Amino acid sequence: MAGAAKREVLLVGSVPLGSAEQVFATCAGALAGQIKRLPDGETGPRTNWIVWQRAILAGNPALKQLAAAGPFPVFVLKPEHRGPVAFGPLGYAAAARESYAAFRRLRDAGRIPRGLRFQVSLPTPLAVIAQYIEASAQSAVEGPYRDRLLEEAHEIWGAIPHADLALQWDVAVEFAVLEGLRRVHFQPVYEGVVARLCALRDTVPAAVEMGFHLCYGDSGGKHFKEPADTSLLVKIANAISENAPRPIQWFHMPVPKERDDSAYFAPLKNLRLRPETRLFLGLVHPGDGIEGTRRRMAMAARFVKDFGIATECGFGRRPPETVPDLLRIHAEA
Repeated sequence: MAGAAKREVLLVGSVPLGSAEQVFATCAGALAGQIKRLPDGETGPRTNWIVWQRAILAGNPALKQLAAAGPFPVFVLKPEHRGPVAFGPLGYAAAARESYAAFRRLRDAGRIPRGLRFQVSLPTPLAVIAQYIEASAQSAVEGPYRDRLLEEAHEIWGAIPHADLALQWDVAVEFAVLEGLRRVHFQPVYEGVVARLCALRDTVPAAVEMGFHLCYGDSGGKHFKEPADTSLLVKIANAISENAPRPIQWFHMPVPKERDDSAYFAPLKNLRLRPETRLFLGLVHPGDGIEGTRRRMAMAARFVKDFGIATECGFGRRPPETVPDLLRIHAEA
């Protein structure tokens, strides 16, 4: 690999450091010249992706939590509730404004190179609904939650200059739905999932960079189901790309650590991305370091030539002391 050009790197979102400032400075330094976008690490209460939205649901007067029957809390409508469900602030817009202020301070101080964008990662509305709302209540809750999340998205690109902003939609629970592991209130399921993702795609201003993180989860460091291969990921990426009215800057797809075989990567031959869209493969794993990363890269390159690299999910749930070595693997692979 000596003399080979370094791959572009995507930071999926979460980084387990103490603050946005620390994430910005650490990642900009470790990956200089390899990244175009910097997330804030989703530190503090946002560490575990959408878990912090449980408190929003628990505080909603229209909802009540059922007795635990699995790994995640489930909410239903209160029988006595009358009228529509409504949501106040979800916290995403406030977090983005605060982190962007830190981003600008560090950039003005020369600790973040000019030209990098601030990356905001948002869950899809269906992620929260399908994960935490019982199917019988989803039709009443999905619309109001979606509308409030999109209001916050509009607040974000209203407060941050478009030339400084990149927005990523985190698409994980959708794959649990498509794989039959989560129930939803709509049919047909595939068409309903795609329509929702395309609607999110269409709402983002063209001057804001936009990408999609396609994911099979990372609870306890494991996928909710190991993908058989990249075929469903490719199918969803193609559906989002088709007839897109605005540019899509990237798609990210996970690669399990054990999958360095041709069968996993072969469906990538069917990927039909737009010319401006970069594919990132989540094939960086700390367990086997640079050697394993390069092995998976070599196999992927048999089926798709132009790709960047990433972890298969955010790494916010890893011990903070592992971050420097994980960034080093990205930089040196």
